[in-house]
Amino acid sequence: MLNDFKCDCPVYIAFGYTDLRGGIDRLAAKVTSEFNLNPFQKALFMFCGRKRDRIKCLYWEGDGFVLLYKRLENGVFQWPRTSKEVHELTPQQYRWLMEGLKIEQPGAHRKTGDFIFC
Repeated sequence: MLNDFKCDCPVYIAFGYTDLRGGIDRLAAKVTSEFNLNPFQKALFMFCGRKRDRIKCLYWEGDGFVLLYKRLENGVFQWPRTSKEVHELTPQQYRWLMEGLKIEQPGAHRKTGDFIFC
């Protein structure tokens, strides 16, 4: 499902490690308190655990939250660990992440405005 996620909404990635033991309420609180974003907006918020083999995503559907959880059987996500901040991904960066690649590909062609950071 996450590999084929189609939405014309923003996709936000929480850099660094997130404790994934929490559920919807804890992740929504993190979106609000740490990133100053509204978890009730039409957006996908992505979080990754310490091992980088599992992610949780929070999505507001208009009448409730959807919590998506993905655990890789082999390999890890190339999740940025540089800081505790949030960045908006372009559709291409999202595809790279879901394909097991880093969100920054130095050799890739980029159009102007391809990277959108909050």
